[in-house]
Amino acid sequence: MHDTPAPFTEEDYAARMSRAARDAAETGLAGLLITPGPDLTWLCGHRPAATTERLTLLVLTPGSEPRLLVPSLERPDAESAPGADAVRISDWRDGQDPYAAATGLLLPNGRYAVSDTTWALHLLGLQEALPLTTYRPLTVVLPLLRAMKDDHEVARLASAAAAADAVYEEILAVRFTGRRESEVAADLARLLREQSHSQVVTVVSSGRNSANPHHRTGERTLKKGDMVILDFGGLKDGYASHLTRTVHVGEPTEEERTVHDLVRTAQQAAFEAVAPGATCQEVDRGARRWIEDAGYGEYAAERTGHGIGVTAHEPPHLTGGEETFLAPGMCFSIGSGVYLPGRFGVRVEDVVTCTADGGRRLNATDRGMAIVA
Repeated sequence: MHDTPAPFTEEDYAARMSRAARDAAETGLAGLLITPGPDLTWLCGHRPAATTERLTLLVLTPGSEPRLLVPSLERPDAESAPGADAVRISDWRDGQDPYAAATGLLLPNGRYAVSDTTWALHLLGLQEALPLTTYRPLTVVLPLLRAMKDDHEVARLASAAAAADAVYEEILAVRFTGRRESEVAADLARLLREQSHSQVVTVVSSGRNSANPHHRTGERTLKKGDMVILDFGGLKDGYASHLTRTVHVGEPTEEERTVHDLVRTAQQAAFEAVAPGATCQEVDRGARRWIEDAGYGEYAAERTGHGIGVTAHEPPHLTGGEETFLAPGMCFSIGSGVYLPGRFGVRVEDVVTCTADGGRRLNATDRGMAIVA
């Protein structure tokens, strides 16, 4: 188990909202419109008990105080959010038009970025109320809004990574032979919850299933000779973990060892490519060239990794053609994989943060191929 980190403060949330509004202004936006989802929680700490047809809207406008419009019955929850003192809260009641209430917070002809989780119902309601306004997806115009983590956020990601490491060490002692993928996945889920994860995601891919990079845990029974990919993580204290290791049931063949060693070498090369100013595609290329030179290029994973934070998948994406520059504070997964159709697959993946001196792994567990019973 790991200590609960100190909560974020009103000052933390105020700084995030101020920076977001400033970034909006620099891209020519009138402001940001944020509805329930990870952006709302990250910016002001408000997490509605459920996302419903009732409009909740955080409005961030450059040079103005942040405004949060909520349904009246949810106002007490909004006022108890950790960042509530950094926003001005107003409400609307059932029977009132929430979009009319929102018009007073927006420019009638403004150009806004809207969080990706916004329901079409709400976006269309805003368009009808203010027909001259225009809207863009937040991750299109400000894809790196949450990308640069402060020390407090990196510490939470490190704690989540350490918890995932502990789960991996424990799962190695579990019997694999004769059990279904779903049973091993259930063990992973239980162990993650014991390590204080509030949400869990587990994928177990065995034998030929491991050759499918998009396999979903099934009912196949594991047996000796199987390669098994364990891909798991979740949310701990609001921040994501993500760990992938490949184990083998019984002794592997020489080819299986060779492919695993190749994948581990490629993943290390990608990690060594992490540095401020390096591009995402350069990190991707760091792994891919090893696999291509070994003759497995057509079987390589589609991308090397993805950003991680309050969600398990977010910008930046470490893939070919992605020219985003890395900067200190960015956190992302770095993995490498080879998938041989109809035979077996191997993947190794860690969470890494970019520092002024290069990459720092947040996962510390062994990346070698473990032998399980």
